[in-house]
Amino acid sequence: MDHILQLAADPTAWAALATLMVMEVVLGVDNLIFISILTNRLPADQQTRARRIGIGLALVLRLGLLGTVAWIVHLTEPVFEVFGKGFSWRDLILIAGGLFLLWKATKEIHHSVDPDGGQGAENAVKLGFAAAIGQILVLDLVFSIDSIITAVGMTEHVPIMVIAVVAAVTVMLIAADPLSRFIAANPTVVMLALGFLIMIGMTLIAEGFGAHVPKGYIYTAMAFSAGVEGLNMLARRRRKRRAATQP
Repeated sequence: MDHILQLAADPTAWAALATLMVMEVVLGVDNLIFISILTNRLPADQQTRARRIGIGLALVLRLGLLGTVAWIVHLTEPVFEVFGKGFSWRDLILIAGGLFLLWKATKEIHHSVDPDGGQGAENAVKLGFAAAIGQILVLDLVFSIDSIITAVGMTEHVPIMVIAVVAAVTVMLIAADPLSRFIAANPTVVMLALGFLIMIGMTLIAEGFGAHVPKGYIYTAMAFSAGVEGLNMLARRRRKRRAATQP
């Protein structure tokens, strides 16, 4: 308790908390996009529950990993080398998560382009609740490890990390339903979001192989693409309104 009170009176700790909260929220966007796209494939009565379970699992994983910070730090130590390049457990997890994200995003793009898979609407493959939760759990683990390693690099105080993680997951929980409804109502946004997931997957793989990609570049590209799509949506809406008012 004394340690927490000392942190509360330290302006540096507050600055670290604010920075880390922003960073955790930004990192949570990737996770939230994946959860939103995946749960929109479920029956309507299961979507909200699946989103809450998926985000809840993200919180549990992050808090659980915070309890093993000493072990998490060792994940960055090389465990073997290939052609002189050392690979750590973190690298392997990022590469595996990136490959999974590429596979899943590509599969979802194929489903968006050809929903029936050439089999007819009555034979279209449906995503099961357990399968959705399992896939969310896999990506939750990848994003959680990346999130905690980022947090460890920014501050050494576990209480600050816990508050930042809880705040970020709370934002995810609040934004999940509106984001999912927005994605479901705008098919072109679905394709844009899947494109984001492919870019994120490639970034994870690149980082796993030691090629650092500044996150600012990634999120600037995402923001620019989202801005262009927003202008397209506005133009389409005005054209529809104009067509409706014309005799």
